[in-house]
Amino acid sequence: MKILKIFVIIQILFYFSPLKADQKIFQNKITKNLRCLICQGQSVYDSDSEFATSLKLVVKNKIDEGLSEDQIYKFLTEKYGEWILYDPQFNKNTYLLWFLPLLLFLFGGTMIFKKLIKKQR
Repeated sequence: MKILKIFVIIQILFYFSPLKADQKIFQNKITKNLRCLICQGQSVYDSDSEFATSLKLVVKNKIDEGLSEDQIYKFLTEKYGEWILYDPQFNKNTYLLWFLPLLLFLFGGTMIFKKLIKKQR
């Protein structure tokens, strides 16, 4: 009977272990995309500041509540603003941020193309 109880306890421990691991991976994914407002250029995942520690707990609690990644990002952007995200959402405030690299690439390509055509003549 003791062996059966030990076997059941071990099975329960192994059953819940992957769930915790998946949850931790999900939490790490979210915190890697959040900017620490105290540290310069560090994500919340990499930072050890009090703000980052408290934000990690907030993310963990929101995951425990069953919120999705987008819902957590929405909650945090409402509280701290769009700047907290390393990968901001595509909206009317971030058009320039998303299209500026493309515009610069096209402008530079056009300039190079014109120089090459001019040189061939």
